[in-house]
Amino acid sequence: MSIEGKIEKLIGPAIGGLGYNVVRVQLSGTKRKTFQVMAERQDDAGMTVEDCATISREVSAILDVDDPITGRYSLEVSSPGIDRPLVKRRDFERYAGFDARVDMNLAVNGRKKFKGKLLGLHADLVEIKVKEETFELPYGDIRQAKLLLTDELLAAAASQAEPRLS
Repeated sequence: MSIEGKIEKLIGPAIGGLGYNVVRVQLSGTKRKTFQVMAERQDDAGMTVEDCATISREVSAILDVDDPITGRYSLEVSSPGIDRPLVKRRDFERYAGFDARVDMNLAVNGRKKFKGKLLGLHADLVEIKVKEETFELPYGDIRQAKLLLTDELLAAAASQAEPRLS
């Protein structure tokens, strides 16, 4: 398991108990490490600065005790934003119907990059429609995925329609 996976497993229950879900954890940098926690509210309301501060205090306390990151690092807590990353299986279901970009570790039908309408997750395959062709992408082979900023996404966020975007 990666260091990010270990830390997410460590902090996830505590953050969940406060009313938040971990979207992604990421450790970057070599000389000057940055540990980023991206979170969203369980009630689907937008994240506030106070929410980020609450999560930061909780994560800091946990990491001070368990100390899984060697050396010094900066902790950053943020919301996923409107053009959020798609990380967990539920993200691909929740945001079906919106445009997304998916980058693969392994090629599917000779390509690694896909930009189109997200159709959802079925079994272990993310379905995306690119122009007139539908691709089934193995969830486990996704390098990264994110929503694309479109008028439709902005309208959904502005109207606070389901799904609520934070």
